[in-house]
Amino acid sequence: MKQVIVVRNDLKLGKGKLAAHVSHASLAGYRLVKEKEPEIIEEWEREGEKKIVVKVDGERELFELYEKIKKEIPCVIIKDAGLTQIAPGTVTCLVIGPWKDEEVDKFTKDLKLL
Repeated sequence: MKQVIVVRNDLKLGKGKLAAHVSHASLAGYRLVKEKEPEIIEEWEREGEKKIVVKVDGERELFELYEKIKKEIPCVIIKDAGLTQIAPGTVTCLVIGPWKDEEVDKFTKDLKLL
């Protein structure tokens, strides 16, 4: 079981902003899966709550990935509130799962670690 967070590399977010958005994404994915598939969350927690952070070049690549995944695996797009570094509503990342490793890997295995 794993959760993958896909970050837009083109935004060049500061370390703090990036950490905050990865945290937002992780929690959003957790809440979504817990509501729909609580047994998946229980297994993920038993296995150590593995999280992987990867990158894509930009918004288009992020949305293309989202469109491929959304019918098979719970996932959420994360947007910024616009209070600091970037404009309100800017899409920053995508969270996939937590979900089964092999199913997530079908979509993310070629993405580079952040």
